[in-house]
Amino acid sequence: MEVIQNKVSQSGLLTFNLEDHYDPHVRIILDIKDWLFKELILKEKDFREFIKACDWEQYRNANVAIICSVDAIVPTWAFMLIASKLSGVAHHYAFGDLSNLENSLFQNSLSKIDLNFYRDKKVVIKGCGNLPVSTNAYVEISRLLLPVVSSIMYGEPCSTVPVFKRKI
Repeated sequence: MEVIQNKVSQSGLLTFNLEDHYDPHVRIILDIKDWLFKELILKEKDFREFIKACDWEQYRNANVAIICSVDAIVPTWAFMLIASKLSGVAHHYAFGDLSNLENSLFQNSLSKIDLNFYRDKKVVIKGCGNLPVSTNAYVEISRLLLPVVSSIMYGEPCSTVPVFKRKI
């Protein structure tokens, strides 16, 4: 009788699942347009009053995307001031829309992985899943792994698309 062998487990492939790096905290958009005079001009005194009166606790442990959804001239320091208020309150915050926030979250998480664990390994970056993983996250993990791995594939260990193989 022939013994059934699991060739996938014997292949030495490591699966990297980007969903493991998906941040589960709620996402909130903080749009400053309502803090502008006629949604057009930032008046420093009024803006600082909005900052002072804002209930920053509503952003507690949330991931916050800081935007201005109208075409207005907003000085950089205004966004820095908001960041100073979100610091220590929000779980994470970034300038830009929800897509920018997602990219920032993944970049933050992926920057913490131990690349030495993947040194000279064959890695499959898992493709399908249940959570929204941006193309940017796939590019970022590729950027991080390319200098250290022997190969990168995309998909599932039983059905992969070759992406990269180090030349010997």
